[in-house]
Amino acid sequence: MSVSHIPGAIIVPHPPIIIPTVGRGREREVQATVEAYRAAARQVAAWNPEVLIVTSPHCVMYADYFHISPGKGASGDMSAFGAPQTGLTVEYDEELRDELVRRAQGTGIQAGTLGERDPSLDHGTFLPLYFLREAGVDCPILRIGLSGFSPLEHYRLGRCIAKAADKLGRRIVFVASGDLSHKLKDDGPYGYVPEGPVFDHEVTDAMAAGDFLQFLTMDSNLCDRAAECGLRSFQIMAGALDGLSVDARLLSYEGTFGVGYGVATFTVTGSDESRHFAQQYEETMRIRMEERKAAEDPWVRLARLSLETYVCTGKQLDVLPDGLPDEMTTRSAGAFVSLHAHGQLRGCIGTTAPTTESVAWEIVQNAVSACSRDPRFAPVRADELNSLEYSVDILGEPEVVSSPTELDVRKYGIIVSCGGRRGLLLPDLEGVDTVEQQLEIALQKGGINSGERYTLERFEVVRHT
Repeated sequence: MSVSHIPGAIIVPHPPIIIPTVGRGREREVQATVEAYRAAARQVAAWNPEVLIVTSPHCVMYADYFHISPGKGASGDMSAFGAPQTGLTVEYDEELRDELVRRAQGTGIQAGTLGERDPSLDHGTFLPLYFLREAGVDCPILRIGLSGFSPLEHYRLGRCIAKAADKLGRRIVFVASGDLSHKLKDDGPYGYVPEGPVFDHEVTDAMAAGDFLQFLTMDSNLCDRAAECGLRSFQIMAGALDGLSVDARLLSYEGTFGVGYGVATFTVTGSDESRHFAQQYEETMRIRMEERKAAEDPWVRLARLSLETYVCTGKQLDVLPDGLPDEMTTRSAGAFVSLHAHGQLRGCIGTTAPTTESVAWEIVQNAVSACSRDPRFAPVRADELNSLEYSVDILGEPEVVSSPTELDVRKYGIIVSCGGRRGLLLPDLEGVDTVEQQLEIALQKGGINSGERYTLERFEVVRHT
């Protein structure tokens, strides 16, 4: 690829409050972010792009599809944030979009222009364009959403963007829109978790060093706990800069309102064969998977064996492996098997009470169900096996309780029942922080209205990961 076709890229956040008509003076509380934003916009103007590639977490997003905005262009404003007078209109580069879609689909990436319901500009796109317009940058754009795919798929899409621009001779600048952790302060809008500052420290270090491999290999559990929103934008950007050396500058970082805002610029300085990160990512993941497998206990190891046997042969395991603990083979209990891939749920099926003669066979049965019968997901494919992480929950006996005051969202799972309808939720789930949330979700799962009379049970679990 000709280096001249992508002179650089920027990472920027998207807090509406930094637009004066929205902030009404409060933008001064994050003045370092505002000043860095304007500096980054001036840098983009100096690169003189013909097209801006904007990735946004608030554009249309699907778990299994990269959405690229269709049509000739779009408009948007800050009405949702109390400033309808602040708006803008953009033109899309239709030829570049068509070339990107062809190239992505030709390499097996699920991407295209389907599924848009609201064509207006999301605020994750609007914010950078607002500052870029202020700096005199007014060129066509491509607006691209994120997905539930792996970091590698996001990186591969970025490579397709660069190759499409190269084929058409477009001079592009990449604008990766994304906030960092949303859980930096107790008094912030989303509260505090220790992982929030850890995530922000790691990702801003990567920005400052131009360490794009770090964007790809950050621990998915850390990312989930930190409630970040921009990392996949950064991964696509990294792919667009595949094989290129960059002068990386972290211009600012602030977490004033409990959400992390980072601004960084990456000026392309030449080619660098050591900066093809896809293969490095795959090797890192291979080593991590080997370490994870070596550390699995017999419960998780059996779930993996059962699932892999089924996916590879189409048949359920019919003989238990030797050496299982007696508590797996001599007692019975309900069990749940949960699957995650790249930090995203990939399947979860379980039984609230035993349906087989032992815990071991309960795991065998439910592992197969989790990979093939969860109606929320397509069946697990053989090429996904090395990316799966497992957890196995062994359920204790449910006990009836008379009041939600007897619940503990971290210690107890719950079962709600009304007639023949039942809803179950396991304890200690990411994003379920209160008993009220736990009850609401369990009632929804059971199709039970909160105004109906229902019985409430709690149970403890032993979780194996």
